[in-house]
Amino acid sequence: MPFEHTSERRIEFSETDMAGLVHFSNYFRYMETAERDFFEACGLDLINSKPGFVVGWPRMRADCRFSAPLRFGDTIQIHLAVKAVKDRAIEYQFRIFRKNPDGTRTQAAKGGFTTMFTMLDPDNGMLRSLDLPPEIRAGIQPAPPDALKRPADL
Repeated sequence: MPFEHTSERRIEFSETDMAGLVHFSNYFRYMETAERDFFEACGLDLINSKPGFVVGWPRMRADCRFSAPLRFGDTIQIHLAVKAVKDRAIEYQFRIFRKNPDGTRTQAAKGGFTTMFTMLDPDNGMLRSLDLPPEIRAGIQPAPPDALKRPADL
């Protein structure tokens, strides 16, 4: 069962500000990209939408600590590790690295979020939390403690 995943992408011009630096809000988008890629790699649907039935993963908590700037054209790696799998939620840890021209990497940010498995009630439009389905419990596991501490050897 997987507990980590790494996504790679380039920084687009539209993600930067007047100084050419990535706007802080995009770091959360990068984390969501890694979450989507992780679910796809696990063979699971992140969003399941059928007429009258919509389930998803709203964020209950999100944080990001920045340590180095990212700029237009940089290639980044977003490392996701599953911190915890709970009855109705999953907690993730993310580390975002800039790939340097010399082949080394610089950690640019570290963050995380907690997502709650929910269903949109078609009768009243309210979100209702649900227990994680068996296919998610079978397909995703928490990372061992040492995997959350190591420098994400990718």
